[in-house]
Amino acid sequence: MNFSLNEMEATAKRATRGAGYTWGQAEEAAKATRWLCEKGLDGAGTLAALLNLGFASNPDLHRPKKIEGIWTGDAALCPLSVGPLLSDCVHMLDDGPIEIHDLAASALILPFASYAARALNCAIAVEIDGIHTTTDGATLSALDMPAARAKRVTVRRSTEPVSPRDPYTRAVPTQKDWQTLLTFAHRTYAPATEESRLLGAGAGLSDND
Repeated sequence: MNFSLNEMEATAKRATRGAGYTWGQAEEAAKATRWLCEKGLDGAGTLAALLNLGFASNPDLHRPKKIEGIWTGDAALCPLSVGPLLSDCVHMLDDGPIEIHDLAASALILPFASYAARALNCAIAVEIDGIHTTTDGATLSALDMPAARAKRVTVRRSTEPVSPRDPYTRAVPTQKDWQTLLTFAHRTYAPATEESRLLGAGAGLSDND
């Protein structure tokens, strides 16, 4: 199965909101998922796995406790908290690498690294449990999918050339992951009422036959 990137983004946004994240985080998640899909990575699967973890029910546990030194939390870190924080703290990369420990759905950090690259107008290197990749903001160097939960992630400035992956124009989720996103997205829909059914398509309670 495959979908347009616009459909992938819209579904990812509703799914993230349905999982309990704020609309702002849902927008960030949708853009990040689309970005991964554009690079031929499994954006849908990565987001589906994250939403299944239920981090939104207790978000404070999954945020970095401080930005000085190594970024750690009281439990596995959520990329929808770490990613925007990386964007806000991009100036810290001028002084050296940012190190992040115990990051769930680690591939979702890559789009935020690309935002940092654009902000600093330089390449950004990301190492996820020994897997190296580089982004210049628009492209991403070839890499295997990183582990779902990374023990150690390092983000730093880079002078390495970027050998970009071929771009994708469609998202290609598995049926299972797509269904997971649809299930979460369905939670954002208001339940039907008698009034809404009467105002909707069809005859409602009337019978004109």
